[in-house]
Amino acid sequence: MSWVTRLFLRRQMNADLSDEIRAHIEEKVEELVASGMSRKEAAAVARRQFGNVTLVEEDGRDVWRWRVVEQFFRDVQFGFRILRKNPGFAAVAILTLALGIGANTAIFSVVYGALLAPLPMPHPEQLVMVWSKVDSRNVVSPGDFLDWKQQNSVFQNLVGWDEYTFSLAVDGRPEAMQTRIMTPGFFSMQGIPMALGRDFVAEEGQPGNEHVVILTNRLWRERFGSDPQILGKQVRLNAEQYTVVGVLAAGMPDRYESQIFVPMALRPDQITHDRHWMVVMGRMKPGVTLQQANADMDGVARRIAETYPKSNKGWGVSVEPLKNNFTSRDTVKDLWLLMGAVGFVLLIACVNVANLLLARGTVRKKEAALRVSLGATRRQLFSQFLTEGLALAWIGGALGIGLAAMLLKVIVVLLPQFSIPTESDIRLNVPVLLFSLAATMLAGILCGCAPAWQTSQWNLNDTLKEGGRSIGIGRKGLRSGLVVAEFALALTLLAGAGLVIHSFWKLTRVDLGFRQDHVLTFALPIGFDRFPQPDQITTFDRSLLERISALPGIESATVSSGTPILWSGYGMDFHIAGQPVPDPSALPSAGFTMVTPDYFRTFGIQITQGRGFTEQDVAVSLPVAMVNETFVKRYLSNVDPLRQRVVVRQIGQATLGPPIEWNIVGVFRDVHNRSVRSASSAEITVPFWQSPLPWVQISVRTAGDPASMSSSVAVAVRSVDPDLALDQVRTMDQLVDESLAGDRFVTWLFAGFAGVALVLAAIGIYGVMSFAVAQRTHEIGLRMALGAGSREVLAMVLREGMLLAAAGLVLGLGGTYFVGRTMKSILYGVSAVDPLAIGTVATVLLLAAALACYLPARRATRVDAMVALRYE
Repeated sequence: MSWVTRLFLRRQMNADLSDEIRAHIEEKVEELVASGMSRKEAAAVARRQFGNVTLVEEDGRDVWRWRVVEQFFRDVQFGFRILRKNPGFAAVAILTLALGIGANTAIFSVVYGALLAPLPMPHPEQLVMVWSKVDSRNVVSPGDFLDWKQQNSVFQNLVGWDEYTFSLAVDGRPEAMQTRIMTPGFFSMQGIPMALGRDFVAEEGQPGNEHVVILTNRLWRERFGSDPQILGKQVRLNAEQYTVVGVLAAGMPDRYESQIFVPMALRPDQITHDRHWMVVMGRMKPGVTLQQANADMDGVARRIAETYPKSNKGWGVSVEPLKNNFTSRDTVKDLWLLMGAVGFVLLIACVNVANLLLARGTVRKKEAALRVSLGATRRQLFSQFLTEGLALAWIGGALGIGLAAMLLKVIVVLLPQFSIPTESDIRLNVPVLLFSLAATMLAGILCGCAPAWQTSQWNLNDTLKEGGRSIGIGRKGLRSGLVVAEFALALTLLAGAGLVIHSFWKLTRVDLGFRQDHVLTFALPIGFDRFPQPDQITTFDRSLLERISALPGIESATVSSGTPILWSGYGMDFHIAGQPVPDPSALPSAGFTMVTPDYFRTFGIQITQGRGFTEQDVAVSLPVAMVNETFVKRYLSNVDPLRQRVVVRQIGQATLGPPIEWNIVGVFRDVHNRSVRSASSAEITVPFWQSPLPWVQISVRTAGDPASMSSSVAVAVRSVDPDLALDQVRTMDQLVDESLAGDRFVTWLFAGFAGVALVLAAIGIYGVMSFAVAQRTHEIGLRMALGAGSREVLAMVLREGMLLAAAGLVLGLGGTYFVGRTMKSILYGVSAVDPLAIGTVATVLLLAAALACYLPARRATRVDAMVALRYE
């Protein structure tokens, strides 16, 4: 018989046993009556021979009784009855636990979805990223990619891609769309299903056959009205016609940044080994390990380096798991730090509730003594108090899951776009709910153990003889210890929040090296095939600048390959002309940007030496360049930079040209090109007219609000080319704000959880002090009857509470040191032990404690001495 049957069919089984006993006795009676006895005498003899019916029934029931489970359910029922009798206490305790459990569940949902959940693809362990490696991982050259495919023995398939912005025209309206250009077989290799059509086939990866397109399900619904006949239709991309061959199934691809996919058809002039721009993914063969894949690809890399020593000497290969490969280390650390922060919140909540249960348990001391006198064991008392803590946690956990669902919506809104993998599905799912269940059980045990342990220390015989007075808080070591622990935990968490807030404050005041006000930037999705000759690019861009500059409210306009903060330039190897040329694998690298003459004026970048570019710096004139101050400090510190030449290969049409000696004519101030956090790096800037590229950023300085100029600028651009759409239209203020989005996200959450910890700590000491005042009414009345004034009573209560808070702060200082060391890598301009941040949060915590202690202390001063002396 199963334990479930025994547990839930108890009454039926007991009734069946009684019926069976009666039938047995009746059968014996009939047998005795048949032998000649009277029925009355036969009944007496049958019962006497059978024995005590009650004892037999009890013995029979013991066979299927599960005593531990029965006792547990009785304890649960009793615990819920106790909670119903104290709704105020129950509400505070449940809400406290709900905050802790809800915060943990919400953050774990993000951590699990972003870092722990398996990839939603068949055999995800086989999917890997394959990077070129020189010092650190790098993107891949087309020549290396094709050689890898031919020479490896560990992959089922390798695919490569790059991302650009295409102009999609629907109903005649051009719209900039992020587009992934990829080699055929990408979706088939990943196992991503199609709603309509098919993946790209090998023939479509050949020049001339690449004008086909696959759409995401979201784009198909939003721009094409879920047209079921979309396959075979033409769509206009970059002013050219593409045929739709597939629509992806709804789901993960809808979260991709790219919503359009076209095949990559490499031309012969693009298949080089020295221009790295492709991202490569592979699926390993069954049974192949990462170690085997890396060993095989190392051999391939060595063979390629022997064949192409000029471009590939010193280059290796790194095979890495796809999972979390694009998640930055900062994001991973931020998420785990937030997980730690909410863990502190849960610990503080548990300590708080444990303290409330301790105080309430003291009131129930006589109840416990009475139960022992009636036969209850100390083990049963321990079990009862522990079960009450679990009951509170279960209700708090259920409420916490609801709170987590709401908090998760807020977190998803605050989460910086594309900061976590696109395959991440952030929601409450089974693993998250199992975590929530585990957190609930842990909280219940932590909350229930303190009062349960307290009961085991009571002298319950003496309790029955007590007159009812309770000793002061100073003698309540366990409750005092919990308050101290609560404040230590709170200070640790608040110190972490203080460090993050101070770090963010410093980030918002970084000197970026340029003026971000009144600047509008945007990109133009122009394909590299659009203009075969450099002079066509310059003619087109000059025309654009002329139209835009003529608009009212435009003070200056510039074309560049990148802008501050949103840098999209190139990392280029170089050497100084006239100096010994180092080994090609040891050449230094610097950022390489092409700009038109008004670039420095538009961004307000200061030129510290020499001159800027002019309209005379064109293709047929002397090649000139400007470098930043960091470049001068690193490479030209002992010479006049304006007399030097830097040798860098020219970039054009997505290929590298021959090395050119660029004469340095100016030095400009360091600019934060990659992000607000980025340290200054060496930068080389050359005239756009001497090294033009089709894909560009355009920036304009306006007299008024730059955002209001976007529509008129778009009209000016379409007057030059009606198929062009403006992409990434943002003001520089918005770009700087977006650069700080990750830090802002962490700061908001840390500050929010620290605020919860502050409130919980204040509630904790308030509850303890309130209980102490209530328990010491007789003592306070006696003091006042003997002449103590209100100030003395107020000071006495405040002193006791503040001593506990101060002890907690002292204990928490050690925690602040370890938290600071752990968080050091995500801080900016703030030391691990920052006196300002730690001093501020400690002061705030002490003020909160003082306020929490003042309220019950104030109540103590209003005790009527005569009433208190009669109080028991």
